[in-house]
Amino acid sequence: MNQSRPRKTVLTYGTFDLFHIGHLRLIERLAALGDRLIVGVSTDGFNAGKGKHSLVPYEDRAAIVAALRQVDAVIAEDSWDQKERDIAAHSVDIFGMGGDWRGQFDHLSELCEVVYLDRTEGISTTTIRGQLIPRSSQP
Repeated sequence: MNQSRPRKTVLTYGTFDLFHIGHLRLIERLAALGDRLIVGVSTDGFNAGKGKHSLVPYEDRAAIVAALRQVDAVIAEDSWDQKERDIAAHSVDIFGMGGDWRGQFDHLSELCEVVYLDRTEGISTTTIRGQLIPRSSQP
């Protein structure tokens, strides 16, 4: 008799500006936690509300993330409070974020398992931006 195990859905969010190896490694590790990975990509409007400016427009960032074989679906992240709704709407089992967010989403553990994964050492979008754009001209 062939018993199938329940499928696990993993959800994460990020801006994914200047997509780099740290982003890829995080997505690979998150995908390995389940059977289906949904990635919320922050919209330009949401980033503006957080005081952030992405160099790559939302549509392009979402297309890059969607092209990864580990990613099953991409959704737009346009507010802080949508996470609870998305967890319910997509029957999420695991909510995962990079370790720099440790503790920030613990309240979601009432809805699903919450995990924080360490960042890839030596790489970050902030560092790349600093190398590409002189501080005086950064938005």
